[in-house]
Amino acid sequence: MNSFGQLFRLTSFGESHGVGIGGIIDGCPAGVEIDLDFIQNELDRRKPGQSKITTQRKESDQVEFLSGIFEGKTQGTPIGFLIRNKDQHSNDYNNLKDIFRPSHADYTYLKKYGSRDHRGGGRSSARETIARVAAGAIAKLMLKQFGVDINAFVKRVGEVELTKSYKELDLKLIDSNIVRCPDAETADKMIARIEKAGKNHDTVGGVIQGVIQGVSVGLGEPVFNKLHADLGHAMLGINAVKGFEYGSGFDGTKLSGSEHNDVFIKSESGIRTKTNNSGGIQGGISNGEDIYFNVAFKPIATLLKEQHTVDKDEKEVTINPKGRHDPCVLPRAVPIVEAMAALVIADHYLLNKVNQS
Repeated sequence: MNSFGQLFRLTSFGESHGVGIGGIIDGCPAGVEIDLDFIQNELDRRKPGQSKITTQRKESDQVEFLSGIFEGKTQGTPIGFLIRNKDQHSNDYNNLKDIFRPSHADYTYLKKYGSRDHRGGGRSSARETIARVAAGAIAKLMLKQFGVDINAFVKRVGEVELTKSYKELDLKLIDSNIVRCPDAETADKMIARIEKAGKNHDTVGGVIQGVIQGVSVGLGEPVFNKLHADLGHAMLGINAVKGFEYGSGFDGTKLSGSEHNDVFIKSESGIRTKTNNSGGIQGGISNGEDIYFNVAFKPIATLLKEQHTVDKDEKEVTINPKGRHDPCVLPRAVPIVEAMAALVIADHYLLNKVNQS
């Protein structure tokens, strides 16, 4: 299960400490104009070593396109790409070869496959998400022709929460600070919270909010492949994600039906809804309103402090991991959330075109 999507489809390959991470995008229509600087910028937003609150592993994450693009446009053929690993410190993991790190995939991988790559988690490492960001950047370029705009930002770090609605924020300010929160005052508090976790050799989790604007009415299916279900599937497949909600989400359960219903109104642009508790999706199908959702990320499982666990021989051991790790995944996960959302929406635009033909 290394592929994602139905018509706009990504197959990724590679491990954290292998030669590199790459992918093949199949189903991208011909004629999409490719902005290489834009794609590289998306990868730069995800790469390690970009600020004082991220891992200090140094990778340029320079993408090499191998096929499917000619004279600046997609050809409708498979798009192959590769991002090479250049700063692996595999020796940092030698003492963990036979040990199951708490809350990692070490134990489950070994039981499922009979072997595992202990170097940085191998295939289970979040480094694999580079391929998703590269593919998501191309999906964004495809969606640009439909007027779709996708943004994500850090909404909460630990107990520090941005309480303003995304409508009150200037989403162009997302990248104006290292935590990727479009509110400067809240961003400063978030950065301090991450730094506190790092100084204590600990980690902290939080929430990223995604906003998709400009989506036309009619994307998604009424039974299986509901649009929100596919978005949930995409987000829950990101490393460290523990929850997904869209629209009013869990808070909506506190309202009565009369409070929660989105009343239809007539406007200059056609039929709209007065409120948007539905999060832009009704009956599994987009209704033309903004699609907004929250993605919950757990505190990263790798702690640079002593922990108790067991090894493959079921002996109790104590570990004190080395290596370079993020105290908080959220700032680097923002472009991953955007990318996965773009892959889902691009796929549904193509599916909708097929259904209407």
